[in-house]
Amino acid sequence: MEQYTFEKFWKDLNDGYQIYFDYMDIRYLVYKLKKNCYKKEMITTKEKCPLQKNEIITLKRLKELYEFMENFEYKAFDA
Repeated sequence: MEQYTFEKFWKDLNDGYQIYFDYMDIRYLVYKLKKNCYKKEMITTKEKCPLQKNEIITLKRLKELYEFMENFEYKAFDA
């Protein structure tokens, strides 16, 4: 099985995919808005969760999160 690298993940976002992933046992959706601008949306929530539900993040922050992401799923971007 081929390893899913950050470069492949980043290319998929640039190609217009919306990507679901798990981070700290919470499901998120991330997609590209424009150059160096990505939107991260919380799909599942936990009671008393201190994390933001919607967040605009940079590529640098996306790289920091990537190593902790799990269970990737794709959705084609609806234009």
